[in-house]
Amino acid sequence: MKHSRFIKYKIIGIVILCFLFSSVYTIANERRCINKTIANVRSGPGTDYDIKWKVEKYYPIIILKKQEEWYQFEDFEKDNAWVHESLLEKEDSIITIKNDCNVRSGPGTDFKIVFKASKGVPFKVLDKKESWYKVKHADGDQGWIHKTLVW
Repeated sequence: MKHSRFIKYKIIGIVILCFLFSSVYTIANERRCINKTIANVRSGPGTDYDIKWKVEKYYPIIILKKQEEWYQFEDFEKDNAWVHESLLEKEDSIITIKNDCNVRSGPGTDFKIVFKASKGVPFKVLDKKESWYKVKHADGDQGWIHKTLVW
């Protein structure tokens, strides 16, 4: 009787550990983006840590881990920092990885260029068509950009 109770508690413990590890795994490698106009990213999980840099709305990140209400992330340049969960959302976003990226009026090189974007400009993805993304910048500008120009 005592032995079967021990096995029962051991199984319950294993199930709990599996649940905890699976929830951590689902958070890691998840892509999110910044939901505020400007957000501070920090050297550690708290406001007492130094601000490493500032990012703008729709800035995409990949979650590495969570510590209470803070997420450690990696960005398109493989830089790591921390951001508070209130600054994040699960929105499909991209960021330009090259300078002078043409943003066009339609999904193809035969469409006119409506504006150019420098490296590091984040966009919300509105639509996808083959190798093109319809995007919107935080200032409202919209257009289509080729997938080879973004992360």
